[in-house]
Amino acid sequence: MKNVKEILIIDDDNRNIFALSAVLNAKNYQCISAMSASAGLKILSSNENIGVVLMDMMMPEMDGYEAIRKIKSDHLLKDIPVIAITAQAMTGDREKCIDAGAFGYISKPVDVDKLLQLLNQLID
Repeated sequence: MKNVKEILIIDDDNRNIFALSAVLNAKNYQCISAMSASAGLKILSSNENIGVVLMDMMMPEMDGYEAIRKIKSDHLLKDIPVIAITAQAMTGDREKCIDAGAFGYISKPVDVDKLLQLLNQLID
């Protein structure tokens, strides 16, 4: 995937959205955000400029696992890579995210270098 136009950050905490957006904007990425998985899915279905999704895994109503499964089951969205971002860093959590369909996994607090490495894999 070349020329990532926008990164969609889906997180129910404004502080996380602000921090990720600030870091990514400084690296010349354009970011948009959603405060819930359902709002994120609406943005995805209406915005063809989304190149990558950064998905918080622990949200009320619909968690990141369910949201990723919905993205991957939609023939129009299934090729958009999702990077799982979670405060859960227990044994097996990474595998659970990958099994749900995530391209990659980053634990909180976010290691910016690891996130940029994953994004570079998608862009190259």
